[in-house]
Amino acid sequence: MKLQFLGGVETVTGSRYLVSTEQQRLLVDCGMYQGVKSLRRRNWGPFPIKPELIDAVVLTHAHIDHSGYLPALVKNGFRGRIYCTRATRELCQVLLPDAGHLQEEDARYANRKNISRHHPALPLFTEQEARQALKQFEPRHYHEPFEPVPGLTVTFTPAGHILGSACVHIKDKATAKTLVFSGDVGRSEDVIMRAPEPLGSADVLVCESTYGDRLHRDVDPESNLADIINRTSKRGGIVLMPAFAVGRAQMLLYLIHKLIGEGRIPKLPVYLNSPMAIQATEIFCRHHKEHRLTEAQCRLIDDQTHYVRTVEESIELNSKRYPCIIVSASGMASGGRVLHHLKTLLPNPRNSIVFAGFQAQGTRGDALVNGAESVKIHGEYWPVKAEICNLDSLSAHGDYKEIGDWLARGSLQPQQVFITHGEILASDLMRKYLRDRFGWNVRVPELLEEIEV
Repeated sequence: MKLQFLGGVETVTGSRYLVSTEQQRLLVDCGMYQGVKSLRRRNWGPFPIKPELIDAVVLTHAHIDHSGYLPALVKNGFRGRIYCTRATRELCQVLLPDAGHLQEEDARYANRKNISRHHPALPLFTEQEARQALKQFEPRHYHEPFEPVPGLTVTFTPAGHILGSACVHIKDKATAKTLVFSGDVGRSEDVIMRAPEPLGSADVLVCESTYGDRLHRDVDPESNLADIINRTSKRGGIVLMPAFAVGRAQMLLYLIHKLIGEGRIPKLPVYLNSPMAIQATEIFCRHHKEHRLTEAQCRLIDDQTHYVRTVEESIELNSKRYPCIIVSASGMASGGRVLHHLKTLLPNPRNSIVFAGFQAQGTRGDALVNGAESVKIHGEYWPVKAEICNLDSLSAHGDYKEIGDWLARGSLQPQQVFITHGEILASDLMRKYLRDRFGWNVRVPELLEEIEV
């Protein structure tokens, strides 16, 4: 069994790993690159291996940086099955067509405004091509071993990151060697997700390092959020929360309604302006047995939130001048309806923009939380006068100590650990931390490097 790192190296996006035997090729994750332009360009280059040579795909979870390239993979010749948990398939049924729709919208806008270097600008894949890719999905239960390709047995265990997220355990039947991918690892005390399940044995471990260079601040996120909302509403402003449609949007809605119910913030109108996040919230409520919230708490979110479904409703929402709370995608302000809200709200110092998670280098979210005085949206620069807040304590990723504690709760004695899915410094500091804490052989791989398990 061999492992090749096709993506997710020196960056937190574009996760792609090829596991191969003499006869079979299994791709673990098929993510889209996000962030700086040099990374985004990789989405348009040829895939490192011809898609038609891949026999099957296994997904850790539904986020676009892990699943978003699948429609392009299918478009370019992949014909195998795509395996994931049941909740991941439901979320991908929302996320992937939406990603295709956004690709088409961005291409149309670029052509209409003549702001692309390509004439005409084209989408990486269309909504219809995304729906075609969904026909190849095949869901599996947690803890249910299956054989996506002959000779390799795969098992999913809960990773606690978002609904349906999983660690992927791959066993080579010929050698009995086990390769484990952490996927994105959640937190033991997450507001809504249950703690990640400890890992058993692994000969080789591939571990994420999104927060490999930092610890989450030991603060009360509810009090922080209440303070931001209270001071914004007192000055007559609007609170805008760019949020990942899956996971973060549902967490924020739960916290907002909890604070309203406890009388800690005024009873402001709460809007969810993202068709994708609305559908993800409905899926989240259906799968209430897989997270910490009760059916009643899910129903509260559903009943007390104004869902903004149409473009016309979104345009009307942009004209609001009284205090309210708007949750909208995307979480790094890289696309979607949130961009139109930012253009309206950023120039006004009464308003607040609240980020609640990791901001990849080169994204608008990264620029805003790091003090940018203006940001470019739809070809124009917009001044940043609104208050910018970053509630990174609400992140759905474990920091380096939380991941270390999670690994310590398992029974791992890996021969080799590879650190991926992190910026260069974060991955290297995570490498040193795990080496010093456990005495393991830990290193950061290079892009396209291949090793034998």
